[in-house]
Amino acid sequence: MPGPRYSKEEFAHRGDELYERSVLPYLTDSDKGKYVVIDIETGNYEIDSSEIAASDRLWTRIPDAQPWLVKVGSRYARRFGAADRLVAE
Repeated sequence: MPGPRYSKEEFAHRGDELYERSVLPYLTDSDKGKYVVIDIETGNYEIDSSEIAASDRLWTRIPDAQPWLVKVGSRYARRFGAADRLVAE
């Protein structure tokens, strides 16, 4: 797999812009919770409930893709650490 060709900031900017402009308008309620993998250079994308399946399909089509991952309906594709919980003070 090739490495990134853009700074983290440019990568995120391109990915977010493509998602908002070229993918989001075509999503339906049934897509909520699925993963969208977008090549930030071509705008081509794949959507699947499995991020691995979507990524594999994109890389099959575009071997040198620069993939940006989005989970539909979420601000984050992944969460690390504990889930939100009440903390007694």
